[in-house]
Amino acid sequence: MHITVKYFGQIAEVTQLDEESLEFSGTLISELLDLLYSKYKVLKNKDFQVAQNQELVSIETELTGNEIALLPPFAGG
Repeated sequence: MHITVKYFGQIAEVTQLDEESLEFSGTLISELLDLLYSKYKVLKNKDFQVAQNQELVSIETELTGNEIALLPPFAGG
């Protein structure tokens, strides 16, 4: 499956990318995160939420979309 992963805020700083395209054969968001953790070791220590096709999801959600976003915590104001 072809997936676009978008990075925002401090997550983009860690990866030094705004987005990247990956070929991925896993079925869960957690499996995709494991791949990203192996690629970006520091990412494992960061707090973030995951969105699939612009909807927040848990890491145990089945991977069905082709757009994943890693979102850092939002500050209120």
